[in-house]
Amino acid sequence: MPGSTPELPIVVLDALMPTAQRLVLNRRGSMVWEVEGPRGHHAVKVGYPIEATADWPAQPWTALAPAREGVVLYRLGFTDFAYGEWEDGTWNFQPWREGPDLYQLWEPCRRPDSSIAPHTSVALGCVEALAELHAKGWAHGDVQPAHFIVGPERTHLIDLALARGGHVPESYDFPFRGCLVHYEAPEIARSVLDTGEAEPTPEADIYALGASLLISATGWRAVEYPDGAPRPVQREAVANGRRRPVRAPDELGDLIDAMLSHAPEDRPTIYEVGKALS
Repeated sequence: MPGSTPELPIVVLDALMPTAQRLVLNRRGSMVWEVEGPRGHHAVKVGYPIEATADWPAQPWTALAPAREGVVLYRLGFTDFAYGEWEDGTWNFQPWREGPDLYQLWEPCRRPDSSIAPHTSVALGCVEALAELHAKGWAHGDVQPAHFIVGPERTHLIDLALARGGHVPESYDFPFRGCLVHYEAPEIARSVLDTGEAEPTPEADIYALGASLLISATGWRAVEYPDGAPRPVQREAVANGRRRPVRAPDELGDLIDAMLSHAPEDRPTIYEVGKALS
């Protein structure tokens, strides 16, 4: 797969009959396409296994992620999506979500000497999207700024392949081994260090949302560690609570500080976060 010219699987082409298609992403075992056709505007995700390299371990689970997300979408009651298998892994398609992500939208806030403050309405939209997921008994497991798409009518929380909260067939399931360390809660980082796995929780999602709001508003990670540090070094810093002071403005800063509490029980619930922003 790497090194070849990417193409959509035949089964997806047959299902969507694209009139226009654009490869958005192709890295670390995952391709994402934007596709338009008779059935509408869709995001297509195609997974394939990562082979081991000198500095990256083999990751066969990436081939299963699109189908696992498809199962999650089904369990959550979504419509206009499909998933299945192709010769190198699995795929899904789902509605394309139009709009910038949280980090892109708040870029003006991060400019040097900017007088533009992050809008609490944007933060509230992210909270509402996560609250919907939590209300259905699921934890996302991979909350990060790129996964909040701020649309013209509402904010969408995307990339549900790592979510936990309902039954997933064993053939498509795989252990949760953490996510981007910038957004990992201390208890997740510690569990991954100690056992190689962890269990996503709503409390860990709250921490990740706080870290997402912080880096989007200020450009600063929640935890201090060297740029380019190996993941175990990053996780050790997170697990040990080497937090930076929160520099976000006004009430948002106080709220993010609470969301980034080291102990899960000290963090506000998603409903308390929403009430503080309303």
